[in-house]
Amino acid sequence: MDYPDIAFPAAEAVASGEFDRGILICGTGIGVSICANKVRGIRCALCGDVLSAELTRQHNDSNMLAMGGRIIGIETAKAIVKTWLCTEFAGGRHERRIGKISDYECR
Repeated sequence: MDYPDIAFPAAEAVASGEFDRGILICGTGIGVSICANKVRGIRCALCGDVLSAELTRQHNDSNMLAMGGRIIGIETAKAIVKTWLCTEFAGGRHERRIGKISDYECR
């Protein structure tokens, strides 16, 4: 099985509303994040640290998280997931920016 075989259905499940958010892991996280971001409505962020996980939720309202299993250790991965799941979208000026992304997707 290849990473697109997992990433596309997972992203489609989030985009359709079946799930609120999704987490993807592959060797580097790059492949799954590329796949997920091909699905309309998905904002998948590749994170390798806690600050990126926090900011992608606050500023980008990411609905999918990608991580590299060969890049980060298990304790870092746990901290990233916890932060990403517990951080809320800040809205405000960031909401306008997300709207621009959504508008572009609909072109």
